Amino acid sequence: MFTGIITGVGRITNSRALGADSSHGQRLAIQTPSGYLDDVQLGDSIAINGACMTVTSFDIAAPSFSIDISAESLDKTAGLTSGSPVNLEKALRAHDRLGGHIVSGHVDGVGRVAFFAAVGESWELRIKTPIALSKFLAYKGSITVNGVSLTVNRVVDHADGCEFSMNLIPHTIANTALHALQQGSAVNLEVDMIARYVERMLSVEKASASPAS
Repeated sequence: MFTGIITGVGRITNSRALGADSSHGQRLAIQTPSGYLDDVQLGDSIAINGACMTVTSFDIAAPSFSIDISAESLDKTAGLTSGSPVNLEKALRAHDRLGGHIVSGHVDGVGRVAFFAAVGESWELRIKTPIALSKFLAYKGSITVNGVSLTVNRVVDHADGCEFSMNLIPHTIANTALHALQQGSAVNLEVDMIARYVERMLSVEKASASPAS
């Protein structure tokens, strides 16, 4: 589990195919800030741009660590290519503060940046999301964008999905990889876990209330 509070910004320095065709995944090497890996062990979970991954090797001196990512995960996520800056968050410990919201590290869909520009002292970020995720977005609700816990300020529904906007304060811009986004960038989205369960309960209740055919 995670909270959506980024603990470091890394960079993918190398990617290597784990097989001869697209059915195989890749091994990624991620460079981290100095000291970031001091408390990391093999098998630990680290969210990379919001996707939970397992540390398969690490080098404190470099400092860098590697992960093996499946073809399925590569197909369902964005921004995990060589040279890309990435948001990092270590798994939540039982005694940690829940500074953002409850995040599982499982990407629900990929959105596209529709607008990203400075507005006053902050930045406005608008993202177009697939229609399947529209029902989980609400004014003042929580959303995870590339692993960052953010608050939705506005939701506009369209026939093919919805566009939602958020306000990024200077601290978020300075301490995450979101500053590298631009119009058209693909981003990983994880909807609020509570909203996901509410939707499931309501859909089951509706189905059970429908008359049998």
